[in-house]
Amino acid sequence: MRKVKKKNGMEQLNLPTYNANIKKIGGATKIFDVLRRKFVTLTPEEWVRQHFVHYLLEHKGYSPTLMANEVSLTLNGMQRRCDSVVYDQHLKPRMIVEYKAPSVEITQKVFNQICRYNMVLQVDYLVVSNGLKHYCCRLDKEKGQYAFVEDIPPYDDVKY
Repeated sequence: MRKVKKKNGMEQLNLPTYNANIKKIGGATKIFDVLRRKFVTLTPEEWVRQHFVHYLLEHKGYSPTLMANEVSLTLNGMQRRCDSVVYDQHLKPRMIVEYKAPSVEITQKVFNQICRYNMVLQVDYLVVSNGLKHYCCRLDKEKGQYAFVEDIPPYDDVKY
């Protein structure tokens, strides 16, 4: 069993740290979401989301103006939400990112969820992270295949 370091009551992640803006509002702990430009409830999944978003922005060259959190879509007549979506300069979706709490194992069920979202958005990259493990696959729509890539690509590789 691994030892878990805690910061603000949250697990230390396998992502670069950043200076999170956290405060108590009405008795609830909130964290500032730079994409939604507001404080949101700090949950383990939100802790992962905010760290991953900052990783993309600060280390991979992604633009906050070309990313969105909690993107609504309609799938089989039902409203769903993608955790994060990355767009190109023409606002075409290029990547979907799905987050889970660190305690949640990344399974085929999680990939099935993000693949269903992709039936609507038709992106080239699918990413799943629980903050400890990160998986990224690139889709080849012409061949109907996908391949896992070793690292999250920089934005310059995603935007085309």
